[in-house]
Amino acid sequence: MNPTKISTGEPGELLIQWNDGHAGRHALRTLRKYCPCAACKQAMEQGEEQTLLPILTPGQNELASVEPIGNYALQMQWKDGHKTGIYTFDYLRQICECSECLKTTGE
Repeated sequence: MNPTKISTGEPGELLIQWNDGHAGRHALRTLRKYCPCAACKQAMEQGEEQTLLPILTPGQNELASVEPIGNYALQMQWKDGHKTGIYTFDYLRQICECSECLKTTGE
């Protein structure tokens, strides 16, 4: 499975059309929250995402660019300069927030 089209939808949203016909939807805030880079994973494991008053860095949830990495992933660069997260296609499908996927995960 590979993306055939990547675009923005509503403000704060990334849309991915897949070659199997699936129309994926991702909130940028969710993509940033679940960034798979080592630093973000470590912060999540240490519970830093659960602070009472999260500090919002300007541009933190805004995409500057999305670049393909081979035939297996997308690398997202955020407007705050963060760019080390490589989102595999499988991972993007796992965290998809389209209505169809949310029904199957029960969210």
